[in-house]
Amino acid sequence: MEKAIKKTQKITSATLDGFNAKKVEVESSFTKALPGFSIVGLGSQSIQESKERVKSALLNNDFSFPPLKIVINLSPADLKKEGSHFDLPIALSILYHNRDFDFSNYLVLGELGLDGRLKDTNSIFPIVLSLKPKKVIVPLESAKKLSKIPGIEIYAFEHLSEFEKFLPKKIDTTSLNYSFIKIDGKKYYYTENFELDFSDVIGQKEAKEAALYSASGFLNILFEGSAGVGKSMIINRLRYILPPMSLEEILEVEKLRAMEGEEVEFKPLRPFRSPHYSSTKAAIFGGGSRGAKIGEVAFANKGMLFFDELPHFQKDVLENLRLPLQDKKVLISRVNSKIEYKTDFIFAAAMNPCPCGNLLSPYKECRCSELEIRRYKNRISEPLYDRIEIYHQMVENDDTSTISSKEMFEKVLVAFEMQKGKFNANLKENYKFNLENEAYDIIKKAIKNFALSKRSEFNLLKLSKTIANTQKRDKIKKEDILKALKFRRRK
Repeated sequence: MEKAIKKTQKITSATLDGFNAKKVEVESSFTKALPGFSIVGLGSQSIQESKERVKSALLNNDFSFPPLKIVINLSPADLKKEGSHFDLPIALSILYHNRDFDFSNYLVLGELGLDGRLKDTNSIFPIVLSLKPKKVIVPLESAKKLSKIPGIEIYAFEHLSEFEKFLPKKIDTTSLNYSFIKIDGKKYYYTENFELDFSDVIGQKEAKEAALYSASGFLNILFEGSAGVGKSMIINRLRYILPPMSLEEILEVEKLRAMEGEEVEFKPLRPFRSPHYSSTKAAIFGGGSRGAKIGEVAFANKGMLFFDELPHFQKDVLENLRLPLQDKKVLISRVNSKIEYKTDFIFAAAMNPCPCGNLLSPYKECRCSELEIRRYKNRISEPLYDRIEIYHQMVENDDTSTISSKEMFEKVLVAFEMQKGKFNANLKENYKFNLENEAYDIIKKAIKNFALSKRSEFNLLKLSKTIANTQKRDKIKKEDILKALKFRRRK
């Protein structure tokens, strides 16, 4: 029987399993036999290639590569694993195979260059954020990002040679350098860098008012109007007046950016996704034949999802949008994987009043028949309309009023503080609204005269409360209800 040189070494690493991370134990065994190096445990091609990177990194830095049979096992063996960040734990298991060093309290992640340099990967930040271990050993490049995550001891290395005497750079947690407001002791960060400003929009006073209420309450919004009237112009500016973000929200957004391969920035700027109407159902909601991948509705979480030319989106895309708007989550199931992710975003949409786009124009003649217009609008079902709290029909007028994004954002901050860092869009159906008697009478008349469904009534009250909040009130007055009724869709 072959005699083991040393008891099996164990180092903790991790892999992304869909949206979340799972711990992986890197076990190593060294036995007297013909020299060999193998990795088992459902490792991807990038992990199998680790053998060459690890061997080169060790030999190029005058470390010995034991002439033994080396077996690396990634446990649990039935979990698919991928990512070049397994290079470092595999290298350390070989480097420390005849030394006494306890790695049990560390999560070890990092890619190796052939010269021994440690490199960051897109998966390291989302893995650490998902698991939130007490201690991590990572490349110095990764540490700069991880320092924003509170409660983690970060031990950073630039080169494999630094492990000879275990000389890490301990990185302290750093705070965000942005303006913030405090609500119940919790910080909410924001920036006043309005790249697109509402001051560029001349007129359309009511449309801008609708955008303000959408941002203040995180309410869904739909603009209908002729081509060129300013629908997209207003919605593109809406992103920059959205409410402040907590550190947890910023990290959650950056996790998604990292998973998409983008550079993390830690800006308190909510995401904005605007897929083309030709996008497939899988691209919008996630999916895939081999494994469940996240889609646009997940990347829009905590921000905005904008559908321009709404009726041109595929029918099944529009119908499947109802569930994430209602439940604020989506579950993607496949034979070998399941992913559940949050979909808490503002759904913003724009559409023409007819196929040619000229129905509401005072200058151009509409070329569409009544049947064509009806078919065009019927692509959007009533249940989907019912999940949009704010509707406004935009027409060209002589209004020349202007308002800046800074002025609008100040009102959003007022409403955000009134809502104590929460959003009216997420109120539960059993929420007890604070209404004046006159406001209650108006609601009862509206229900009767407009045949409002329970959801439509609830949407009306959420919008009314948001309007009151922008005026630094929690009590809903008659004028709040009347203003909210202006933004109700007429059937």
